[in-house]
Amino acid sequence: MSGSETVCLIGWGAIGIRVAQLLEQHRAPVRIMAVAVRNPDRLRVPLPAGARLVTDPADLPDAGLVVEAAGRGSVMDWGRAVLSRGMDFAVSSTSAFVAEGALDELRARAARTGAQVLVPPGALGGIDALAAASRLGLARVEHRIVKPARAWAGTRAAEIIDLDSLTEPVAFFEGSAREAADAFPQNANVAVITALAGVGLDRTRIVLVADPTAALNSHEIRAEGDFGTLEIRLMNRPLATNPKSSEMTALNLVRMIENRAAALVL
Repeated sequence: MSGSETVCLIGWGAIGIRVAQLLEQHRAPVRIMAVAVRNPDRLRVPLPAGARLVTDPADLPDAGLVVEAAGRGSVMDWGRAVLSRGMDFAVSSTSAFVAEGALDELRARAARTGAQVLVPPGALGGIDALAAASRLGLARVEHRIVKPARAWAGTRAAEIIDLDSLTEPVAFFEGSAREAADAFPQNANVAVITALAGVGLDRTRIVLVADPTAALNSHEIRAEGDFGTLEIRLMNRPLATNPKSSEMTALNLVRMIENRAAALVL
């Protein structure tokens, strides 16, 4: 259905703020009804005009779509409340789904109320092709994530390698998507998206690389299956306010929101 959309944002950090800015710049037929935060005293950027500030899931107004961009600790509490009221719930912090039963619980709540759990592509592209290919069967999916060394500061990567002394790219982690997203929830959140679109959390292989010469965040995905071979490579500009994330993450959320009110969906 085309027309307009009402949205609530969970989280008012780098991604949420950028999404609101882009929606305003595009004059999208979208009204942000509320913004939810953990600590209202830490707001550094004014909320969108007319948006209500909330801290409790029970205080969310009814909206067509609720978009989470607050970190994996927020996903289940807000998701339960949103889906139980029949509102669609878009999850950015997909690393929350590494917990056993988390996604199944939200999916069951959505089924009971006729709502949907939406998983945007995050910093990725081509996820639609990967998901389509999985319908025929996939033999193997590997996702290589390369980011500037400074983007890994403050994560477990700093305990594995000396990020300040790197002179060349170093692959410091190889394992499953579940392991990667659990250990590096901010930087490897997208591993879950690749896994859900393809062969699952435990069969998707992830390689994490710190590159002292890199200026962009890159993602290389290779999938093989009955459909043929898929190779995707993206070089994303980091968010100016958060080098651990990419501009593309916000752009994909904006695209998803705008499509909810569009007559033509791409």
